Amino acid sequence: MNRKFLAGMAEATALTRAGKLTDATEVLQRMLQGSTDEHHGSVEDATADGDIIDGVFTVAADPLREPAGKGTAPKPDQGAATPKPRKPLGATLRDISRGGMPDTGHRTARPLGKDANFTLHRHNSAAGSRDFMVFLPHPMPTTPCPVVVMLHGCTQSPQDFADGTQMNALAHSEGVIVVYPAQPVGANMNKCWNWFRPEDQQRETGELAIVAAITRDVLLAQNADPARVYVAGLSAGGAAAVLLAQAYPDLFAAVGVHSGLAAGAATDMPQAFAAMRNGASGTVTQHKIPTIVFHGTADTTVHIDNAHAVVEQAQRGLGGKRSTTKSTPANGRSYDRTILKSAEGTTLGEVWLIHGAGHAWAGGSTAGSFTDPKGPDASAEMLRFFAQHRRD
Repeated sequence: MNRKFLAGMAEATALTRAGKLTDATEVLQRMLQGSTDEHHGSVEDATADGDIIDGVFTVAADPLREPAGKGTAPKPDQGAATPKPRKPLGATLRDISRGGMPDTGHRTARPLGKDANFTLHRHNSAAGSRDFMVFLPHPMPTTPCPVVVMLHGCTQSPQDFADGTQMNALAHSEGVIVVYPAQPVGANMNKCWNWFRPEDQQRETGELAIVAAITRDVLLAQNADPARVYVAGLSAGGAAAVLLAQAYPDLFAAVGVHSGLAAGAATDMPQAFAAMRNGASGTVTQHKIPTIVFHGTADTTVHIDNAHAVVEQAQRGLGGKRSTTKSTPANGRSYDRTILKSAEGTTLGEVWLIHGAGHAWAGGSTAGSFTDPKGPDASAEMLRFFAQHRRD
C-alpha cells in the first residue's frame, strides 16, 4: 500500500473508533475520488463488505452483536465463492466497528456427558489477569490427560465458543481437558485477541504470556500430560494461537487454526487490514510446529491465502510429500484436504479448504455463534490431528 492510502485509512480508522462514522465516510469518499493503490486495486475494493479487522475497531454505537438471523445465510454448496454486493461506505463502517462475523446455518447441539464439569476460574500474575473456563471429563481418567487451549473469536466468550465448537462433548468422550481463556472488553472492546500488536506477539509479554501462564496453571492443578498440550483458535483467536505456538514450542505440541493468519502477518492496523484483505506470509519463524488449518473459500473477512501461509510458515524449509484429496459429502460441504508428511511418513500439517463456507467454525452447532454446521467437523479433526503429536 502507498503512504497516501495508509494515511487515509489511519485517519478513517481513528474517526470510526471515535464513533464519527459520517466523518470517516467522507474521508474514504475523498480517497475514492482521487486515489487508487497501485498494488492492491481501488480503495473501494479495500473497504468492501466483510473486511473486519479483528481487534482494531471499537464499538461505535451498539456494543451488542446483531441477533441471529440478520447475518448472511450460506448458499448451497456450489464449490466456489459468490461475490457479495457492496454496501455503502457508512454501512460498511458500522459493520466494521461492530467487529462481528456472519451468522450461519442450523444444527442441533450434541449433548455433554451427564456429569460434565465446566467451571470458571481467574488467573492473576505479573503478566496480567484473565478469567478462564476449564472443562474436565468425568470421571477423570487415571492416566494424565491431553490439554487443548481454545481461543475464541471476536465478540465471543468461552461459553459461547464451547457451545459453538462442541469441543467439550468430544473431549468428554476422548478424556481431554479443555481450557478457554476469556478476552475481556477491557482489553479489546470487541473481545478480540490483539494478534497484530507487537507487545502481544512475543514470549513472556502481553496476552501470550497470560495464556501461557493459564495453561501452566491447569497443568499444575489437574491430572494433565505436559507432553500433550495443544492450542486452537478461530479468526483473531486463530492468529493468536499461531503466535502462541511459535512463542512457546516448549509448551505446545501442535496448533489448530480456523480462519486465522500467520505469525507476524501484521504489526499495526494498516498491515492488519492488508493481511486480512490480501493474505500475508508473515515473518520467518524458528520453530516447525505441527499445524492443522481450516478455511472457507467464501470467507470475505480473512483471505483464503492466509490458510496456505499458516502451514507454509510452520513447515518452511522442511521436506516431505504432499497429497490432496477432494470430498463431496451427501449432506454437507465439499472440501479439499491437503496433507503434508515428512520423509518418514509423519503427518506434519493439514489444510482443509471448505467450498462455499464463510468466516465460521466448520461443523459447529448453532448453540453458539459463528458456526457452519454444513462443514466437516473441525473440532473432531483437530483432536484427531493433535493425538498424533506430542513433545519429546
